[in-house]
Amino acid sequence: MTKKVNVGNKVNLHYVGTLDDGTVFDSSKERGEVLTVTVGSGTLIKGFDNALEGMTVGEVKKISLTPSEAYGDRDETLFKNISKEEFPDDFDFKIGETVSGQNELGHPIMATIHTINESDVKLDFNHPMSGKNLNFEIELVSVENG
Repeated sequence: MTKKVNVGNKVNLHYVGTLDDGTVFDSSKERGEVLTVTVGSGTLIKGFDNALEGMTVGEVKKISLTPSEAYGDRDETLFKNISKEEFPDDFDFKIGETVSGQNELGHPIMATIHTINESDVKLDFNHPMSGKNLNFEIELVSVENG
């Protein structure tokens, strides 16, 4: 009997993630290593996790996720103006560059430079994949009991 994936199973899989224009944004195959996850544990985006349920070893599934099933819609409240004085003196500001720092609690944060003016920069704290449709080809390599 062929084992179907259920919530709680630990699975090994390969995947290729693409945008609607065909651009590959991530691929376990290119890295040459399987992804090992526990289905339903909350470590994967919702739509990807849901797609694993019911799959069988060797099955290849193609899915297309809307932003709400992936990283969510872009949130305009996550754009913040930050004084250039908050950056090192020799910082090279470039639109589209990712910057990192710490929040008030000392936790690491990342943002993308959205706009630059004389005294400050507008940073976008949205996830880089928010607001995008994501497509995946998932290949189930193995299933363990959870």
